[in-house]
Amino acid sequence: MAQRSTRKTRPHVTIDPPGESPAMLNVARATPLSILALGVVAALAAVPAHAAGFQLKENSVKSQGTSFAGTAAKTGDSSVVTNNPAVMTQFEGTTVQADVTVIDLNYSFEGSGTDAFGRPLTGSNGGNAGDVTPVPALSMVHRFDNGLAVGAMVSAPFGLKTEYDAGWVGRYAAQTSEVEVIDLTFSAALDITDRFSVGIGAIASRADVTLSRGVDFGGLLFPAPLPFAQPQGADGLVEVTGNDNGFGWLVGAHFRPTDSLAFGISYRSEIDYELSGTADWTVPGSVATVLGVNPNTAPLFKDGAVLADLTTPSILSVGATWQVNEALSLSATYSETNWSSLREVRIQFQNPDPDAVEPFDWKDAYFASLGAEYRANDRLTLRTGVGYDESPTNLETRTPRLPDANRLFYSVGATWALSDALDVNLAYTRIEPRDPKIDFTTGGSRIAGPFEGNANLFGISTQFRF
Repeated sequence: MAQRSTRKTRPHVTIDPPGESPAMLNVARATPLSILALGVVAALAAVPAHAAGFQLKENSVKSQGTSFAGTAAKTGDSSVVTNNPAVMTQFEGTTVQADVTVIDLNYSFEGSGTDAFGRPLTGSNGGNAGDVTPVPALSMVHRFDNGLAVGAMVSAPFGLKTEYDAGWVGRYAAQTSEVEVIDLTFSAALDITDRFSVGIGAIASRADVTLSRGVDFGGLLFPAPLPFAQPQGADGLVEVTGNDNGFGWLVGAHFRPTDSLAFGISYRSEIDYELSGTADWTVPGSVATVLGVNPNTAPLFKDGAVLADLTTPSILSVGATWQVNEALSLSATYSETNWSSLREVRIQFQNPDPDAVEPFDWKDAYFASLGAEYRANDRLTLRTGVGYDESPTNLETRTPRLPDANRLFYSVGATWALSDALDVNLAYTRIEPRDPKIDFTTGGSRIAGPFEGNANLFGISTQFRF
């Protein structure tokens, strides 16, 4: 929640009789825009440690065991409803699959901060900003005898949840962040030939955003002749919530040139949301009294409605699998996420203030992984994989909502066939970010330094065929 990039100086407030202060009029027009606009932007730009940007890959425990290698080409995993619907023609009868991945995210700040006077920011390092969050998914595929297959899936393709300790050193940049995007996908696929199939899907999506941050009202009022009108002299809080429904689509193709080799490609569209919600302000009584004496500043920092546009990016995925022999198979994935489509976040207010626009400077990012599966016997299959996930952010735009960085995936997994119809899948992934750090300025304060972080993913799923 930084000041708008178009402002080069921090506004000053002079306490004058009502209607006679140009400085207070300037604050009346600019300050709420800055705080609210970048407040929403910071939440939407916040990044979880287990995927680049705020993307979630965890919709299949079986695929997680190979670091998501080959997801666009693998058979036998009904998450293809959303990962590549064309693969659904390789199923028989009806398959139902339920997945849960528990994400244990750990991040602690090891830097420091200064206020507008260059003095150290008070407060702790924020503790462990991560959380333990379950990510569920449910999918079903049915294949008809004529080669047509249909499927449905509920999954979470984007999201995050983080929280710092109250009063931490970076409170003016971030306090809590929660972003949830839930998809309901309906897909269909058809065999064009014995070795080539195509698929298409429709996505109904729901986005919910909640965030909060501290507000340095003392710094905003400086240099008023009041004891609290200085940086860190009067802290408040703002919480912004918003939600909306969106719609998208996906397409895919699956090619099997030989009985042991398969290739898949899928494309998920962008989805646009217009988040509508409220801003809830907590303003110290002394600050509210000062602002209330002038009609130009009296309407500031009042609870009210807000709107914000959000676009989740398109995703292109290519996968391959090779059945080396009866026991061993290898897989690979390369995907690109079009984060550059998230061009800006535009904030509209219930009050007559003009729109606030904050541009992003994100780049398209790729993910690549290699995996292997070994069938130990008729009941047990073992998996492992490694992956590399590129961050779309850079140091100039990275916020302490969560510090993004390129990361490495290390995964293991297994399937135990309880019967010919019922499987249980387990997976574990360790994710190691590469030197996450921030250098972020908001208002007159600056917070900079490295983070110590990692993520552990624990997955379990069941698949039933009938």
